[in-house]
Amino acid sequence: MQTHISTTPFGRRTMTLGQIANQARAKAMPKEAVVNKWQVFQNIREARELLGATDRSLAILNALLSFHRETELSAEGELIVWPSNEQLIARANGISPATLRRHLAILVECGLIIRRDSPNGKRFARRSRAGEIEQAYGFDLSPIVARAAEFNDLAEAVQAEKKAFRVARERLTLLRRDIVKMIDAGIDEGAPGNWGRVLQTYQATISRLPRTASRQLIEDICAELHDLHAEIRDVLESFAKTQNLDANESHFERHIQNSNPDSISESENSCREKKEANGSVAETDNVRSLPKRDLPLSIVLDACPNMRDAAQTGEIRHWRDFLAAAELVRTMLGVSPSAWAAAREAMGEVQAAIALAAIYQRADQINSAGGYLRSLTDKARDGKFSTWPMVMALLRARLDEGKQQQTPESVTSEPGARLEVSDSLLNSLRKRKL
Repeated sequence: MQTHISTTPFGRRTMTLGQIANQARAKAMPKEAVVNKWQVFQNIREARELLGATDRSLAILNALLSFHRETELSAEGELIVWPSNEQLIARANGISPATLRRHLAILVECGLIIRRDSPNGKRFARRSRAGEIEQAYGFDLSPIVARAAEFNDLAEAVQAEKKAFRVARERLTLLRRDIVKMIDAGIDEGAPGNWGRVLQTYQATISRLPRTASRQLIEDICAELHDLHAEIRDVLESFAKTQNLDANESHFERHIQNSNPDSISESENSCREKKEANGSVAETDNVRSLPKRDLPLSIVLDACPNMRDAAQTGEIRHWRDFLAAAELVRTMLGVSPSAWAAAREAMGEVQAAIALAAIYQRADQINSAGGYLRSLTDKARDGKFSTWPMVMALLRARLDEGKQQQTPESVTSEPGARLEVSDSLLNSLRKRKL
């Protein structure tokens, strides 16, 4: 039986209130407490950062536990082990004596072991004649038993934190991937929206992420990205409900090029021939033979008067003014830069601007300006598209609309504002209606 339990360390080591509290806690543990030392050690290893322990100190604790013969530690059993420094160094993978002393001190400060030093600082046990231990000096493992429930709670908290951190990082990765790809889809498909602003918002949010971020910061950024994700998703879902690329291609052509049932259609399947004034014959797959000269700017503006309203100066006198207005119209229609660049490459800069002006003139009847422009671009690459039918259809629609608005009284009264075109163009339009 032990005659006295030492409570102070040997030599120059000082006593702290933390050590006293740890000793009092070990003394107050229930007598019936029994734990599996390796299970408790696993919990300590999980919660080592919360406890302030290090990897090397846990290696030494593992060695100390191995000197206790029983797998289970009991409050009523002997919980003091007294290995020498040489034995500890051997079981702790050959660390230096200075490292051993430093990490033994860490185990004491963390409250994982208690020093039971002898009068001369040596570690040993005194036995009776019957072989029972009367007095032992070394390291007391009673905190392992006394704090087993606390270690288990700390380990569960650490595991829950790791899981939450892993879930937060997974969510961040998914949100980043979804947002980037949805922005790309919105731009490529010509969905309405200020995608430049959306991309800047996303980049500004992501730039706040350091190389190693805490879980709280990741969750805060995820919350902001979730709102941005929901905003983008709502825009794309609304756009997808109204967008049917297969059905809308012919629908768009009816609005732009077939404003009248008798108008010229780009999608005619049969090849036609038409003789020009010089007697030459031209043949295409789906488009009627058209004049080889370019459309005059005045006719384009008569067919697409909305372009004047879009111009910054309110006037379009030259093609350069028309091209500048087309750039503004492209932004207003939500046509992506890639779709606009492809159209200019396939049609030419002026023809692409005319096609865009025709789309803008009927913007209220077109669900996706970008999608329709892409379909025209594909036809232009195959040589099956010309801006003449579009402009002529719009111009004829305006003439017909002006005729319908005229009443018998207005014929005899002083005429108001009218759409004026040349006689040759009127004759051409009348011939096309016949």
